[in-house]
Amino acid sequence: MRIALVLVVLGFFVPTVQASGDADNGKAKAAQVCAACHGADGAKPVAPENPILAGQYPDYIVKALSDYKSGKRVNAVMKAMAEPLTKKDIEDLAAWFSSQKSNLHFQR
Repeated sequence: MRIALVLVVLGFFVPTVQASGDADNGKAKAAQVCAACHGADGAKPVAPENPILAGQYPDYIVKALSDYKSGKRVNAVMKAMAEPLTKKDIEDLAAWFSSQKSNLHFQR
């Protein structure tokens, strides 16, 4: 019982993962680059094959966009979208999408 209590208390001190980008800048960039396929806030893609970006982990978004940009991850449409993005753009997009609510979150 004491161990469980200690683990619960320590859980309050574990920092949450925060995106290092600027969410407001990411929102503006998403409106230009991402909204047509993933929806304005990334929660309502226009086609079932387009993933939900809202609520996704920021490091995942950074990795995925970086991999599309470099060609490590292959998708012609995403390569074209990611290629002109700067590292800061990618971090800003990650901050924006990770701060949005979606069905990726546990709903109570």
